[in-house]
Amino acid sequence: MAKETKIYNFMGIRKLALAFSLILILVSIGSLAVNGLKFGLDFTGGSLVEIGYEQQADLEQVRTQLQDAGFADVTVQTFGSPRDVLIRLQADHDPKLGDKVLGALQIGTDQTLELRRNEFVGSQVGEELREQGGLGMLLALFMIMVYLAFRFQFKFSLGAVLALVHDVLIVLGFFSLLQVEFDLTVLAAVLAVIGYSLNDTIVVYDRIRENFRIMRKGDAIEVMNASLSQTLSRTLMTSLTTLLVLVALFYFGGEMIHGFAMALLVGVIIGTYSSIYVAANGLLALNVTREDLLPPQKEDGEEAEELP
Repeated sequence: MAKETKIYNFMGIRKLALAFSLILILVSIGSLAVNGLKFGLDFTGGSLVEIGYEQQADLEQVRTQLQDAGFADVTVQTFGSPRDVLIRLQADHDPKLGDKVLGALQIGTDQTLELRRNEFVGSQVGEELREQGGLGMLLALFMIMVYLAFRFQFKFSLGAVLALVHDVLIVLGFFSLLQVEFDLTVLAAVLAVIGYSLNDTIVVYDRIRENFRIMRKGDAIEVMNASLSQTLSRTLMTSLTTLLVLVALFYFGGEMIHGFAMALLVGVIIGTYSSIYVAANGLLALNVTREDLLPPQKEDGEEAEELP
């Protein structure tokens, strides 16, 4: 005999979950309105200089040396190893900027420094990337809504998009609140969060649709609880294994993918929560019923035509 799944009363705290989600969304929107996002050079434009040290670099000392030399709005971080330093500056295009930075850092040190990279991103290019990235995210959400409307039913598509908007807003609010740099790698992570959360939501919705047809006597809340309980082990195992990889990337992947891993960590945690509560709560708010999922009944004349 198959082991019977224990049914948890997920929807018993749906109002508490709704309040929690509303608080997170309001905080996120408030932070985005007040602080905005701390866009990286990919979006704002500026210069990027990479310097190689013979020994481990003191980032605080590097930052002080550059500020004393007259360089403003400087971001300093290691790149790959403690001896490789990546310097981001809000500066106009200057082919000799790398040599100037190298000369400023060479003063007061016995190490031989090496200029490894000197790149410039124009503000117009950065602005276009920002606009195209935002449009790409909106297009992705719209296409998801269309797909789910065909795959399931229109109320399901609205519920799924509501959960995805919830996840994206909270991830963006997290980066805004902490003023963590938002660049193209983080935007890619946000789009990955949309895909991850959608995949989990579709699994839950598939079971909800199936149970609406099987559980003839259960109301909508009972169907939700049964469906979420049956998919819980799959949801948790997928999330936990994904989080293990992301934690490893966050701590050992280096500075260049630090923001990417951070965005995915937040997104996977919030996405798992939203698949359980926001997506199902959305269906209850839209008053989904068994009749929404039943195939339309044929007229008597149509049935007669199909008889041999």
